[in-house]
Amino acid sequence: MPFANFKLPEAALTRAQKAELAHRVTDLLAGYFSEAARPHTMVLIEEVKDGGYTRADQVFVVPDAYRARD
Repeated sequence: MPFANFKLPEAALTRAQKAELAHRVTDLLAGYFSEAARPHTMVLIEEVKDGGYTRADQVFVVPDAYRARD
């Protein structure tokens, strides 16, 4: 079973963008593993809350201007 796991900043993508990401990744993996793998392919999109990780030794917070709006 192909499995893809994405960890993204909370509110970085809209619901529609997450759905598109899942569909495109599923298409990609089915292309590698054959169409037989499509119904067994899992795409997990985890949203990490602000302050839940660091970048360059600094606590990361998504600026409001970059937050997705559903």
